[in-house]
Amino acid sequence: MFVLVDSGILLRFLEPSDPQHAAIRGAVRTLRSRGDTLITAAQNMAEFWNVCTRPATARGGLGLSIPVADRRLRVVERLFRVLPDTTSAYQTWRVLIVAHAVRGVQVHDARLVALMQVHGITHILTLNGGDFARYPGIVAIDPTSLQSPSQTMP
Repeated sequence: MFVLVDSGILLRFLEPSDPQHAAIRGAVRTLRSRGDTLITAAQNMAEFWNVCTRPATARGGLGLSIPVADRRLRVVERLFRVLPDTTSAYQTWRVLIVAHAVRGVQVHDARLVALMQVHGITHILTLNGGDFARYPGIVAIDPTSLQSPSQTMP
């Protein structure tokens, strides 16, 4: 099965100081071990770059230099296939935003759903499952739901 990996997952996957890092690494390992193919979208890569290069003093920014952000982006590109944007995805997105009365920042999630629909992907690994609940046929996977008993704390 193909699983789209959201930008929040990508960021924490490569940030050892993040409290969710271990759970996310474990989730990626679990999905791969069961034979799933992990992919991402160009939009997620742009969001990844945004957070990596945003000043650390700004909300959520990591304040990384361009060379360090570039190295991290290369790692993500090596580990996760990037789906191309398509004209069909735009047309699907256009229908979704009207049909689901999408507003504001939620347009980004609708773009991911459109891309998933065009490519026949039903599952997304995300920390924000509620953002995808309005879309029938989309299954949000929380990384903590994939922890094995040895990964959980007593």
